[in-house]
Amino acid sequence: MSKGYISIGSNIDKERYIPASIKALSQFFGKLIISSVYSSESVGFTGDSFYNLVVGFNSELSVKEVTKQLRNIELANGRTRDSQKFSSRTLDLDLLLYDELVINDGRLQIPRDEIESYAFVLEPLAEIAPHLKHPINGLSYAELWNKFDKTDLKQQKIFPSWA
Repeated sequence: MSKGYISIGSNIDKERYIPASIKALSQFFGKLIISSVYSSESVGFTGDSFYNLVVGFNSELSVKEVTKQLRNIELANGRTRDSQKFSSRTLDLDLLLYDELVINDGRLQIPRDEIESYAFVLEPLAEIAPHLKHPINGLSYAELWNKFDKTDLKQQKIFPSWA
């Protein structure tokens, strides 16, 4: 059984799409470990703020089967195939980690660079997997979060009614 972590983000009708994604993921993977929800400004473009969180799951599927399922959930929730990286979106599901795999194969990158680059990915990951170690640098996610430059941090933990 493999252990994986998925980042979830939305800035379009987020009160609808975030809970829908959690429901779909739990139907597909079973029990999830769910972080707090964080509100953060959009990065790389001007747009509405995002809700972001990370979920952990167990699966016997291959990494490619997991990413295919994530894409299907995105498409079922209004994501278009031609969406740009830095743009508003109904739903963004990214596989951050899958066991200790290290993959850099075109569109599939594990661990995702976003883990160390963006607070909206690292903080919720450190919350639910603080002692887990990054498969490349060997630091725990709690250590990475403690070292993260929070000088201009523009995110906060929120408590939506569905959480």
